[in-house]
Formats: sequence, structure tokens, C-alpha cells
Amino acid sequence: MKTDELRTKERAELEKELLSLRRTQFGLRMRHATQQLENVSQIKNVRRDIARVKTILGQKAAQS
Repeated sequence: MKTDELRTKERAELEKELLSLRRTQFGLRMRHATQQLENVSQIKNVRRDIARVKTILGQKAAQS
């Protein structure tokens, strides 16, 4: 996910995206724990996407 895409979204959309990413992260962690996850780097990518969304949300809050 690109930061340019995130910056154009509204706060509510970002919060919805964050919730979706957290659910994805939980699912990946469970699949990893049961050794059903083949591509472990997906966890790192989702974690970074979560950080990007949280950063943009923080920036939008500081602007308001």
C-alpha cells in the first residue's frame, strides 16, 4: 500500500483500513502458529502497512 493512496483517504476510511489490516495480521499470526503459513514475510508487510496507516492518522490528527 502506497502512502500517497493513504493520504487521499478520509479519517473514517483509514480507521476501517486499520481494522481490516489488524484482522489480517491476526489471521496470519494464527496460520503461522499452526504452521499453515508458507510466506512468513506477509506478516512483516502487514505490520508495516499498519504502521503506515497509524502514521497517517496521527498526521491528520495533528493537522486538525
